[in-house]
Amino acid sequence: MFKKFTLADKLLFVAAFLSLIYSEVLFFTGNPEQAIFVGIWVPSILCFGIYLKLLNKN
Repeated sequence: MFKKFTLADKLLFVAAFLSLIYSEVLFFTGNPEQAIFVGIWVPSILCFGIYLKLLNKN
């Protein structure tokens, strides 16, 4: 299943996952504003990955 993903795809997925985990850690340690800020990174990272895929397709 993961054979069709490139190294860049995997790295972007790991970056999005790590920012999600870091956001949850911040939230549960009492920093909800910072957690929301870091949590917004997740869709941004994933959208950047989609953008890169579209550039490589053309």
